[in-house]
Amino acid sequence: MKIEVTNPPEVVVTCASCEACCCRLEVLLITDTGVPERFTEIDRWGGETMARLDDGWCAALDRNTMMCRIYQNRPLICREFEMGDSDCLVERAANYQTEATVKACFGTTEF
Repeated sequence: MKIEVTNPPEVVVTCASCEACCCRLEVLLITDTGVPERFTEIDRWGGETMARLDDGWCAALDRNTMMCRIYQNRPLICREFEMGDSDCLVERAANYQTEATVKACFGTTEF
């Protein structure tokens, strides 16, 4: 029996194709990067976090451009979360709910 090995299509994420999926994650502020107070809140355990609006997205995310409004002062966790790395791709995949979206983003639905 011969099993053919194929590589999945390479997913290229750029600023133009980023859908800010990571901006729905809980972000604990563990260092002072200058995040304006209006974008922070205290969680039920007393930790300082990025505020999220009713839609679940980060309060600092511009809904029209899907870009961070405080990019220069974004939290350390956001700085370390690299666009296109494995964590990014996992979050993007978790947010794709229809076959059409998967095909549009990955070029195929066959993995």
